[in-house]
Amino acid sequence: MSILSHILPQDALPIRLSDYGPGIFPGLPTKSAFKKALKKGEILVDGQSGTTGHIVKPGEKITWKATVQRPVKLYHIDLMVIFEDDFLAIVNKPAGVVVSGNQFRTLENAIPLHLKPSPHTDALASPKAIHRLDAPTSGLIIIAKTAGARVKLSTRMQQKEIHKTYTAVVIGETEESWSSETPIDEKPAKTLFKKITSTPSLRSGTLTLVEAKPITGRTHQIRKHLAEAGTPILGDKLYGKEGLIMKGKGLFLCATQVDFSHPSSGEQMSIEIPPPKKFEKFMQDEQRRWEKYRV
Repeated sequence: MSILSHILPQDALPIRLSDYGPGIFPGLPTKSAFKKALKKGEILVDGQSGTTGHIVKPGEKITWKATVQRPVKLYHIDLMVIFEDDFLAIVNKPAGVVVSGNQFRTLENAIPLHLKPSPHTDALASPKAIHRLDAPTSGLIIIAKTAGARVKLSTRMQQKEIHKTYTAVVIGETEESWSSETPIDEKPAKTLFKKITSTPSLRSGTLTLVEAKPITGRTHQIRKHLAEAGTPILGDKLYGKEGLIMKGKGLFLCATQVDFSHPSSGEQMSIEIPPPKKFEKFMQDEQRRWEKYRV
């Protein structure tokens, strides 16, 4: 039997044990894994059997009596860390990588290879992503390194206090600025858009580089709103125009900026990266082809 313990820090928020526990022990990185350990009676709080609905308090000692400690599998990929401190990190997720889930090839299984361990008592054994990106979408992901940071950032995400900006290349000409409020899955959805630049294209007519700011967070929201406007994202196999869906180029959508307040210091943070080089290169190549072959 393996016995591991974790003591809640003094600034811990009063939340359910089942929400606080995932990630504090190696081998229990997900909510489902932690709940299974609870049901098996392996989780103790101050020496007493833990329950799903128990509200954690500062100073409490959470113990995991694991009969068999499962090894943590690590997924080796190239990953750029944009920002890191003892509480959180921001990484640039490569296109084609799933953020989390039951499969092995996920961003969360790669993160421990690229981050420094947090020295805080509530450090997560497996740092956790605060939000998601579609697998084909690249860009910025906020990663919590401590349980306290995870709770605070997740709460801010739910309260829409974390703002994300995306950059995309779309097929067609757009307005200078516009918004879409078309419901998605019968739920309210809103995205703000702004044109950055455009170029003629022999294949597509026009390619436009746009900025997108989702106010809500529905599945495929930006992709659906742009497709509905008649300007789908270049490389979008789900919502693209028939005959104009490229193969092997990927989706031209990237999360290029996140704005939020730091979970410990309260400092306002704004982290920004340029879009992938392929965005500009593809538009330049299309411009050159148009100038060379236009009739």
